[in-house]
Amino acid sequence: MAHKRGSRGSLELHQIAHYAFFVGLLVSIIAAFFRTYIGPQALVTTLVILGLIVGLFNLTAKETVPFLIAAIALMLAGIVNLGLIPFVGPWLRQALSNIVVFVVPGAIIVGLKAVWKLASK
Repeated sequence: MAHKRGSRGSLELHQIAHYAFFVGLLVSIIAAFFRTYIGPQALVTTLVILGLIVGLFNLTAKETVPFLIAAIALMLAGIVNLGLIPFVGPWLRQALSNIVVFVVPGAIIVGLKAVWKLASK
């Protein structure tokens, strides 16, 4: 059974945002394998756009805090130098960097929405 939201249009936007989330994760992970073949500007632009879509249309009020906590955890994990791990380290570092680039725009949008709701009360 589908979630009942305000209208069919908002349900479709919610579904698009879910697809954008999965596509963003897939692009982030796959691009880590092919980092020498993918232009960084195209990758970053794609991940930022997908992250903005997720942040604008995907989250309900009850998902805001968990999303922001997860985004903070990913950003902090991005600080660790995973490149020191033999064999898989450089790939892990690149995949996590890509995921952080993908999540940050959504976190900014969701954070601004949360501040707006707090300020309007």
